Formats: sequence, C-alpha cells, structure tokens
Amino acid sequence: MSPRRLLICTAIAVLFAVSADVASGQWRRPNHSSPAEESSSIQAGGLTRTYILHLPTGVNSAKPIPLVLAFHGGGGKGAGMVGLTGFDEIADREGFAVAYPDGIDRHWSDFRKLSSIDDVGFIRALIDKLIRENHIDPKRVYATGMSNGGFFSSYLACRLTDKIAAIAAVAATMGEGEPEQCSPSRPISVLYMHGSKDPIVPIEGGAVLKTRGKCVSQDTAVRFWRDFDKTGPRSGVPSPADVHLAVYSGGKAGTEVVQYVVDGAGHVWPGGSQYLPAFIIGHATKAINASEIVWEFFQKHPLPE
Repeated sequence: MSPRRLLICTAIAVLFAVSADVASGQWRRPNHSSPAEESSSIQAGGLTRTYILHLPTGVNSAKPIPLVLAFHGGGGKGAGMVGLTGFDEIADREGFAVAYPDGIDRHWSDFRKLSSIDDVGFIRALIDKLIRENHIDPKRVYATGMSNGGFFSSYLACRLTDKIAAIAAVAATMGEGEPEQCSPSRPISVLYMHGSKDPIVPIEGGAVLKTRGKCVSQDTAVRFWRDFDKTGPRSGVPSPADVHLAVYSGGKAGTEVVQYVVDGAGHVWPGGSQYLPAFIIGHATKAINASEIVWEFFQKHPLPE
C-alpha cells in the first residue's frame, strides 16, 4: 500500500468519531424538529431497525406520493444524510416522502459481503410498512445512497426490482463480480455519479480502502446496465463545466442509464458539504446538485405497468 493510501486508511479510522457526529445530526438543518419528520422503528430479521421518515408538508393526502430511500455511507447513520443531501426541502417542494434508514453497526450489507445482516429483507419490509401507513405510491419507490449506501442501492437494483422503480448511486459503483451475478427481475433505470478524484472508491475500480473489498469501475457498472436494459447509444446532452454527462435512453420499458463524472471531486455528495477534511476524502464540489439531479431522474421512471 502506498504511503498516501496508508495515511488515508489511518485517518479514516481515527476520524470515525467525526463521522459519528455528522451521522448523529450535528450537520442537520436547524428545523429538524418539524412534526413532518419523525424517527421510527420496525422489526425485521429478528432485529429492531430504525429510520427517519420525512413527510412533505401541505400535500393532498388523498393522492399517493413517491418515496425516496436515502442510504448513508459506511460509518454514518440516516440522520447524517438529512443534512448532507437537503432532500427534505426538495421533498416539501415536490411532494414526496424521504426515508433515511440506519444500517446495523453503521454499514449496509451490499455485494461485497461486509456484513451478514439481511438488509434487503429489512428494506422490503420497510417499503411495505411505509406504503401501508403513509399512502405511498408503490410504483414510485426509489433508492439512492452515497458510498456504502450507493453500493447498496446498486445491490437493491439487482435484488429488489419488484419494489424499487429506479436507483441512483453516488460515489459508488458495484462490487467486484457483481455484474456477473446480478439478475434483476425486470429492466430498471440507474444513475451513477462519481468524482474523478475519489480517493476512497476509485472511479476506475479496485480496492475500497484496505478492508472494504473491491469494486468495478464506473464504466463497467454503466456498461452492465446498458446491456441489461438494452439502451440506445449515448445521447448528446449538455452539461455544466467540469462535469461529464452521458445519457443512454431507449431501454426496455422506457429505461435509461445516466452517468456523471465530476472533474476534481472527491468522495462526496455533489452540492453537499465538505463533511471530512479534503486530505481524507478529496474536495467537495458545487458544480452540480446531486439531490436535485437524482430527484429529476426519479420523476421520469415509475415502475412500468
């Protein structure tokens, strides 16, 4: 391991306490005590699982609303995603619900098998509960996440396509070997967004730190979904400076695959904060707003009839 890589690994371990502060809500928006947002729990797999649910204000309760599941990164909690993404404000404006689940021991069990917890079963049960209790539209349930949460979103695209309409993975790709074993039950639209200088999850694939398994490159993940969905060739779409955007539309059941690369950005949620020092995670970016882009993408892709 290079000295720089070793320094990053050591610093990450030392600064997990900082991550915990973020996850516990230190950087959450000031009016988090809004009655439209609440912490709750559910029994799943013999465990008590927790999550935060934000319901939009001022919507017509007679009309089913979409649901976005936002998954935190490794070492975090759902509360940290509230402030990092700003999804609550978008949800109030656009009229959708957001759930921020908590992983056991602050991690998600994605394809890399870093945990033996049945997180897919938990999310299936959570979706059913939220649909039953909150007038959620079952055809408009979406998954997004950062880092470990992004890998888990990809994992759900492989294993929970009867429930999840589309996914968006930020600062994540797929686990090494996952494309060969991924067998979704239907075509599904996916979006990948990554910083070109991510020191934690390399955009070209490889080891995720020292003990977090390996990932495929973003191009490999995108190619898998393009082939699976049978999309058309790349469309010419304008993008902001320092952002490379590729859109592959015309897939089965109206699916599309979208790929963002942000020049110079690190292991971050674009538009979000510099949640840890740049020498650990690279530089944050305001070139684009990931949350706005993810929601715009989700709006176009309900479950097919």
